[in-house]
Amino acid sequence: MQLYIDQMASPLGKLLVVASETVVCAVKFDDAEGPLVSALQKRFGPQLSLREADDPLAACSALTDYLNGDLTAVDTLPVDGGGTPFQARAWAALREIPAGTTENYGQLAARLGKPTASRAVGAANGRNPINIIVPCHRVIGADGSLTGYGGGLWRKRWLLAHEGTLPPETGELPL
Repeated sequence: MQLYIDQMASPLGKLLVVASETVVCAVKFDDAEGPLVSALQKRFGPQLSLREADDPLAACSALTDYLNGDLTAVDTLPVDGGGTPFQARAWAALREIPAGTTENYGQLAARLGKPTASRAVGAANGRNPINIIVPCHRVIGADGSLTGYGGGLWRKRWLLAHEGTLPPETGELPL
């Protein structure tokens, strides 16, 4: 399996972007490629070939546009994060949450037809390999609190403020 990797600077730190010829496979906040490469090898097996490329699938350009204020720039990028069937459904449902809005874990579970599966939804979010494009940062606690984010809560707070959901001056979600 041939995959292409690029890295880009962002206000949130370095982003590593990985794509095949047809889909974005990973977007991670990272200062070292080791954990990402290890996860990709686990997913794709020893036949994985990872080659540096400029802006694979124009994902870096779309991410730059998003970070510069075009909040829909990443919405149409094709993605495949792998995962279990439930994880894939949860990740697809995340892409239905519009920029500038949030949903809690229970609401997302209910939309998936599994109203008692909010913890499973949380676990799926925690394993999301495609940050920002698959916007797990838009999922919050039932009480409006910022709960869990693989990139760190400070990044979740930044992304929500960037999208206008979290007033930067208060650090609180509007209820």
